[in-house]
Amino acid sequence: MDVINNFIQEYLPYAWELRDKFGEAIWETLYMLGLTIVFGGLLGLLLGIVITVSGPNGILPNKVIYGALDSFINIFRSIPFIILLALLVPFTRILVGVSIGATAASVPIIISTIPFFARQVEIALLEVDPGVVEAAQAMGSSPLGIIFRVYLREGLPALLRVSASTVINIISLTAMAGAVGAGGLGTMAIARGYQRSRMDVVLVSTFFILVIVFISQRIFNWLIRRVQH
Repeated sequence: MDVINNFIQEYLPYAWELRDKFGEAIWETLYMLGLTIVFGGLLGLLLGIVITVSGPNGILPNKVIYGALDSFINIFRSIPFIILLALLVPFTRILVGVSIGATAASVPIIISTIPFFARQVEIALLEVDPGVVEAAQAMGSSPLGIIFRVYLREGLPALLRVSASTVINIISLTAMAGAVGAGGLGTMAIARGYQRSRMDVVLVSTFFILVIVFISQRIFNWLIRRVQH
């Protein structure tokens, strides 16, 4: 253990000085990730289901609803996240009372995640065999029954795959938000590392981000294997 500590102190001196801050930064990153998974995930899933069933080949086609939601998704997915951060500052301040910090950063991250995940959900649900949907309709299943018993059940493996890619995208957004004082590992890498020419802090921050990505991917891989057997 002493050998490891000596190695870190010699080759990662600034990161060693900030070792207590890294624990706080990891917690802030996980906090932003958790909030976004709950709120962005649920709203994105709902939006994805609505746009799927209201589409041209959906079980409840509606040109107005589909057109409005499709435009909303396309517009918000086209706005670069760093610009969205700036645009949402007034709204964030009204909603949570502050414009910096992990909670404040979670607002634009959630709003950015909703259309991204909704499109991923739409793609996943469209992979469901249309024949299975038609069979359920022929047996008199209600639209709500088809959504839960066909779309969500049959499309679960695909939904988990797109959820995994979405979580990785969220982690990258939490890091990017560090450029504007969001807290977390992004702020450690940018404000305490890169801007002060402390590359060891950048390297250690990147390492912890990759660990979170790796663990998230392993969890989703395990879930996908479970539902496919």
